[in-house]
Amino acid sequence: MADLIVPSRKTADEQGNVLTITPESAGWTYVGFEVYRLSQGQRLKKETGDQEVCLVLLSGKANVATSELKLDNIGQRMSVFEQTPPYSVYVPNGDFFEVTATTELELAVCAAPGYGSHPARLIAPEQVGVEKRGYGNIERRIHNILPEQSPADSLLVVEVFTPNGHWSSYPPHKHDQDNLPNESYLEETYYHKINPAEGFAVQRVYTLDGELDETMIVKNGDAVLVPKGFHPVSAPPGYDVYYLNVMAGPVRTWRFYNDPAHEWLMTNAKK
Repeated sequence: MADLIVPSRKTADEQGNVLTITPESAGWTYVGFEVYRLSQGQRLKKETGDQEVCLVLLSGKANVATSELKLDNIGQRMSVFEQTPPYSVYVPNGDFFEVTATTELELAVCAAPGYGSHPARLIAPEQVGVEKRGYGNIERRIHNILPEQSPADSLLVVEVFTPNGHWSSYPPHKHDQDNLPNESYLEETYYHKINPAEGFAVQRVYTLDGELDETMIVKNGDAVLVPKGFHPVSAPPGYDVYYLNVMAGPVRTWRFYNDPAHEWLMTNAKK
C-alpha cells in the first residue's frame, strides 16, 4: 500500500507546526507544504532559501512582513467554510517572512523552486478568481489563489469547496506526463478540512495500469500526496469538504488528461 496520507499532528511544535511535507519526504522534486496553527500573539519567522512561497491564511488574522512588505492585520475569515476568498502573500526565494498572529491562525505555507523573478506581494481576496466548476453533483466552488495567469516561478495554488454529496477533481484527471501541449507534469498535495470536523472524505489515487490504486478515507487536517495518476474526491452526505491544492513541476502550466472511461461526463458538462 502506498503511503499517500500525511496527517496533521494533534499537538503543534514550538513553532506552531502541525504538518510538514518536503520534496524529500514525499519522494519527489518540486512541492513542499506546511501547516502552522498559531495562537494569538505567536510569531513565526522563516527564510525562503531557494524556494518561492505562497502563504495562505486559511483562517484567522495576522501581521505579515517580508524584506519589502509590511502588512498589518490581514485576513478576514475565521473558518474556511465561510467560503470567502482568503488573504495570501507571495514571497520570492532569497527572502524571509515573519507572521504574527493577531487572532488564532491556521496558516498554510506552499513552496516550490523559485528563481527570483517576482517581488513579494499581497494577494487580496478581490484578486482571487472565483468560479463554479462542474454540474449537478459534480459541481464545486473554486478559488484560484495563484493560477498560471498570476506571476510566480513554479507554484500553482487553488482551493476547492465540495458540497456534501458531491464529487470534485472529477471526472478523474491526471497531470503526470511532461507531454505539452497535451499534458503537464505537476506534483500535487491536497490539504483537507471537513465540516463537521468528525466527518471524512474519500479520495482515490490510481493509474490506468493498476501500478497505483489507493482509495483512502481522509480525515479533517489530513494531506494527500498525488505523485501521479488520477485523483478524484468524494464528499459524503452530511459533510462538506474543503481542500487546498498546491502544484508545481518543470513547467508552470496546468494541462490535464481525463480518464478515457469517464470522458463522456465532460460532454454532459457542455450541454
